Amino acid sequence: MKKYWADLGASVVVFLVALPLCVGVAVASGVPAELGIVTGVVGGIVVGLLPGSSLQVSGPAAGLTVLVADAVSSHGIEALGVIVLGAGALQVLLGLARCGRWFRAISPSVVQGMLAGIGLVLVLGQLYPLVGAQAPGTTWEKITGLVSLAVSPVAVALGLLTIVIMLLWQRTPLRVVPGVLVGVVVTTALAGVFASSVARIDVGELATDVHLPDLSLLDTGIVGTAVVFALVASAESLFSAAAVDRMHDGPRTRYNRELVAQGVGNTLCGLLGALPMTAVIVRSSANVQAGARTKLSRVLHGVWLLLFVVALPELIALIPVAVLAAVLVHAGWKLLGIGQVVALWRKDRAEGAIVVLTAGLIVGTDLLTGTLVGLLAAVVKTAWDVSRLSVVVTADGVALKGNATFLRLPGLLDVLDGVDREHVRMDLSGVRHLDQACGQAIDQWVDESRRAGRTVELVGR
Repeated sequence: MKKYWADLGASVVVFLVALPLCVGVAVASGVPAELGIVTGVVGGIVVGLLPGSSLQVSGPAAGLTVLVADAVSSHGIEALGVIVLGAGALQVLLGLARCGRWFRAISPSVVQGMLAGIGLVLVLGQLYPLVGAQAPGTTWEKITGLVSLAVSPVAVALGLLTIVIMLLWQRTPLRVVPGVLVGVVVTTALAGVFASSVARIDVGELATDVHLPDLSLLDTGIVGTAVVFALVASAESLFSAAAVDRMHDGPRTRYNRELVAQGVGNTLCGLLGALPMTAVIVRSSANVQAGARTKLSRVLHGVWLLLFVVALPELIALIPVAVLAAVLVHAGWKLLGIGQVVALWRKDRAEGAIVVLTAGLIVGTDLLTGTLVGLLAAVVKTAWDVSRLSVVVTADGVALKGNATFLRLPGLLDVLDGVDREHVRMDLSGVRHLDQACGQAIDQWVDESRRAGRTVELVGR
């Protein structure tokens, strides 16, 4: 019975953390605020009941904000449900095909770069509503527009006060109450008393905004976007699961089942026309730290969100836009992870370069391009590291040790071209792997040497 009381208390904490984030992510994504809470409800009640992970909590994530905003801008909000439905169905198929653990094979530097890029785009976009201005459409315009940005003193004061409260609250003995909630409540109350003209969240009718997806909108662009949604959401969820598993000593995550659970949740969100979901590390860590023992805490947090969106939606309309922008700037800064990037750069310059490359391309192009190029760079780096080849000129000739791949071919040819003796003994017995490019180059060099009158002895091939 004691553990159920612990779950009840943890569910309230997670609800208080999730509520402003659900609303903020929805507004930043360009969809009605209440749809963010709908996704939180599905993530809590539906995904919370399914097998997979016991303590991580799902809902709309800041990491998908940029992706959703781009999709809504390109295809319209009417297509969002179709995209999320397709992404959820693909996740279910990937889970049933037992692909869950493969997502953990993605290079951590690419993941860190992806999160850093998303965080930077999120910060750039939310700086504008933070100061009471309208954000431009493209990333470049957001960067150049900072120079001549028109600032509303009231919006800036509310936004900065929200951030200060969130940061300082974590140092107080009352930090069991989420700092994000305290910041939003305090600044919303101050805005209600002293700043009646400040821009606030626009709240629509839940019955109007929740709708079945229009499958007639399906085309190749929407299919491609759905695939990106599925891959990014799956990767973020399973990386979160690995992190949450390190926070507690309870049952470990079953990755394939968790992937199916995430897919079921996104399928339902698509049917409702809501935001996509992932497992969210902020809510999950709050759940563990609040003393949760079982799935009950995350399910109850979904129940509390449902009761709120049904009974008290008008409270959302009291929140100033600048306050939610401050919450998302804080979330984006945490995703950026400057300290982690600097530490990685000092430890391994190549891995740090992959982080910077991935993040920079996400900011300069889009999430898919940046992530794919980052993955390619990680594969090339790994191939270079693995293809270590030692080419040593000995008294008898040349000895090769290691993995002879095309990446090491220029250096190998330089050494072979420098060999000038009548009898050459080429020892390949220490070669663990010889790819076609190096094999052909060695055969060609041997033929040319023999035509030149040299004696070439091949050993170990």
